[in-house]
Amino acid sequence: MRRLTPAFAVVSALALTVTACSQEAAEPPAPVTPSPTAATPAAPPVSYACESGQSVTVSYPDTSTAQLTYQGQTYTLRTVQAASGARYTGSGIEWWTATRDGTESATLSRLGPNEEVGSAVLERCSRPSSGPIAPGPQPTPQPAPGGVLPTATAQSCRGPQLKLSTEGGDAGAGNRVVNIGIQNIGSAPCSLTGYPGVVLQDRQGRNLTAIRNEQSPGSYFTQGQAPAPVTLAPQARAAFEIAWTVVPNEGAGERNCPAATRIRVTAPGDTSAVSLDTPITPCGGRVRVSPIRSLTGAPQPAPEPTA
Repeated sequence: MRRLTPAFAVVSALALTVTACSQEAAEPPAPVTPSPTAATPAAPPVSYACESGQSVTVSYPDTSTAQLTYQGQTYTLRTVQAASGARYTGSGIEWWTATRDGTESATLSRLGPNEEVGSAVLERCSRPSSGPIAPGPQPTPQPAPGGVLPTATAQSCRGPQLKLSTEGGDAGAGNRVVNIGIQNIGSAPCSLTGYPGVVLQDRQGRNLTAIRNEQSPGSYFTQGQAPAPVTLAPQARAAFEIAWTVVPNEGAGERNCPAATRIRVTAPGDTSAVSLDTPITPCGGRVRVSPIRSLTGAPQPAPEPTA
């Protein structure tokens, strides 16, 4: 028998090694079972009952988003700064919530032409705050329009502790302005920062939704006034202005201007309204609302608005 030479043995060993590597490379890698990942449960939607009998359903998928369903339509909103509470805007609407005394109140409004602030209230809604808690943002004080923070020395004023009054006004050249007083009739100080919400109503108590209110930094009495914190001691008063024109916009086909007999006012960040009977006949489909300011001195008689 012929004996294998050492060179032949080496070549044979290399051939076996190459064959083994080729078979190993041809085989697919063993599947790796991924480690299980805990799924984050989706937060349940929250339902709010509204004064009109409608309901608004909102889900908060993350800390900066609200998905709101109203009258069969769904809107995606993003969180924006608010003087108090949590405020979301998008798709032409504003959703503003605040919690007080075990109740979460909310206002659904149509955004104004600048798409930044609500100009007409669509719904005022509420739900018990002990219901399912949405994972929305825990709001921190944010600057109101004008770059100021709400005062931290007193709680924000709420509707039940406020009383409205007429504190003077002026009329001329087709323009009208009325000074609306806000008095703290509660037993503790409270604060107001920014613009109030204003809704006009007719004699039957129906909201005049065709009339938008525009936030204006000052009007007749306080030109260019920026929002600033106002702290009201018990019985102290603040004020804001409502300005409008009584000249019909004939270019838009307006002949007669709507007549409002009552205003409903909400403090900044609140949803509980307080009312005052006062006649307003705004033309052009809008009124201008000034920031809230402190009020001192005796009230002045307001002129009777004329058409």
